[in-house]
Amino acid sequence: MTIWYFIDLAGTSVFAISGALSALSKKIYHDLVALFFVGFLTAVGGGTVRDVIMGAYPIAWIRDPAYLIVILLSVLVAVAGRTWWRGAFRRPLVFFDTIGLGLFTILGMQKALHAGVNDWAAIVLGIITALFGGVIRDTFVNDLPLILDRQLYVTPCLTGALLYQLNASLGLDPTLNVIVSAGLITLFRLMAIRKDWTLPRIEN
Repeated sequence: MTIWYFIDLAGTSVFAISGALSALSKKIYHDLVALFFVGFLTAVGGGTVRDVIMGAYPIAWIRDPAYLIVILLSVLVAVAGRTWWRGAFRRPLVFFDTIGLGLFTILGMQKALHAGVNDWAAIVLGIITALFGGVIRDTFVNDLPLILDRQLYVTPCLTGALLYQLNASLGLDPTLNVIVSAGLITLFRLMAIRKDWTLPRIEN
């Protein structure tokens, strides 16, 4: 086991909580089984799509039961602490989604690079890893996917991915590179929400 494995599990946990909180906020999912599957699809959706594209089998959560255990425990934490989350964070769903966005973009890139894909494909696959779980989550709870939201969503992922590649080419310590690049994505996304940053719209 390496630090990357535990970071991957941490990202899985964060996205599982995000999925469960999203379902709970809609007040349409009342049982734990439904909440588990929304959390599960949010947590593994992007990584599964990435691995299918790369032909990386068996997929991580199929090979390693720790992923399913972490997802279940995370959903239970989300349910048990749902009142606390609302008190501690004004918008807990956005908080957890943003942390997951940063972690999964960079971890997805790492897995793609280790599989031997080219640098540009790794960036795309990292973004897919970060985004697709959220797209599945939002579709299940009948929300507009955040990828289509007016605030910047893909752009922070792309910026952090490019920084990761630049730092890697400069020989930055890999662990520090993950922290810096994922941190940039998280900070950029939070600032985009707070300051209402957008890119110019393309009108029909």
